Parts: sequence; structure tokens; C-alpha cells
Amino acid sequence: MAMMTSEEAVKTGRIAGLLYLAIIVLGVSSEVFIRTDLIDFSDAVATARNVSSHTSLMKLSFAADAAMAVCDVALAVLTFQILRPAGHLLALLGMVFRLTQAAVLSMNLLNQHIGLMILTGGLPSSGTVANEDIALALFTAQSHGYDLGLVFFAMNCLFTGVLIWRAAWMPAWIGAAIVAAGAVYMAGSGLRFLAPEAYASFQPAYAIPLAAELSLALWLTIAGIRRNAWPQAEMGGK
Repeated sequence: MAMMTSEEAVKTGRIAGLLYLAIIVLGVSSEVFIRTDLIDFSDAVATARNVSSHTSLMKLSFAADAAMAVCDVALAVLTFQILRPAGHLLALLGMVFRLTQAAVLSMNLLNQHIGLMILTGGLPSSGTVANEDIALALFTAQSHGYDLGLVFFAMNCLFTGVLIWRAAWMPAWIGAAIVAAGAVYMAGSGLRFLAPEAYASFQPAYAIPLAAELSLALWLTIAGIRRNAWPQAEMGGK
């Protein structure tokens, strides 16, 4: 695979930055501004009432997450192209882990879709109370599924951060921030599955990944790859 020219790298970086911004907007909108207001994980009846009254919002949430996954697949490939000169193997690993995350999150959306179908009569039912409990269980599975996907994304962040740190055509401080984001994602997912009683108190730490990823997206979009530092041949090493 031929290496890109510096001009191609800048264009690819700007597209990657725009995709990253779209991912952040879609993901935050779906999770924070839609599902958080509708789903009460401690109350199946209230959740059923909220979701049934706002089916269009739940469908919008589904569409936003599906679009986010599509953008993630494209971003995984573009990021590989941008970072490959800094280490082919690490860039390949980072791409595979990000693609795996996209696959996990995409399949996980079926939990939300089936839960909505149950509450809106799209599937056969045996009783209203049972349906409410089943729907909440599916929405809970979706929430946990996101944290499972973040295990793979955490690995992507670690590889990506190291590569950015190595790459003279990108700021080293962003690489360090992305590594920190990966550590937060891994710790948060670990707590969700292994020590759920501590998960709530850890949630403010997710401000670190948001700031790190937003910084990377904005830098790629606005400042862009440093043309004069883009290598003429691939760098050695993993």
C-alpha cells in the first residue's frame, strides 16, 4: 500500500476530524440527551411509560447510534492511514480494535430495538408487567453492552495515543491525552462489570476522554496534519 503524500494526509486528516466530531455529537446526543431522560434503570414501569410516550425519540436514538457506528468504521480506516507511518503493526491493531468496538455497539443496538418493539406491541406479549420488566432488562443489557464495546475502544486509544506521540506530524500532548482516555475507558468498563457499586462515583472521570477526543477531532479538522513533518517514507518500528 503506497504511502500518502503530505497533501493527501492533510485532506484525510480533515475528513477524519469531521467524522470524529460527528461521532462525538451523535454519541453524546443519543446517550445523554435522549436515553438518559427516558430510561430509569430502577423503575420498569416509569421507563415503559416514558419510552411508549416518546417512541420517535427512541428511534432517533437508534438512528444516531447506527450512524455513529458507520462513521466509526470509516474513521478506523482513515486513522490507520494517518498513523501507519509511525508504526504499521500498532496502527493495524488500533484499527482492528476500533472496528471490533463498532461491531459490538452495532449488535448491541438490537437490545434497544427489541425493547422498543416489546413496549409498542411489535412483538407478541404475555402480559403488560412482564413486558415492562423484559424491556428494562434489554435496555440494561444495552447499557452494559456499551461498556463492553469500550473495552475494545480503550485498547484502540492506547495504540492510537502511542502512535500520535511518536508522529512528528501530530501534537504529542494529544497522544498523551488519548492514552489517558483509554485508561479511563478501561477502568470504567472494569468497574461496570467487576465492581458496579463503585461505577457511579467513577463517572465524572469520563470528562477526560471527552476532552481528549474532542481535542483530537478539532485539531485534525482545524489545524490539520503538519505538512512539513509528514514522512517521505514509512518510519521503522512497530
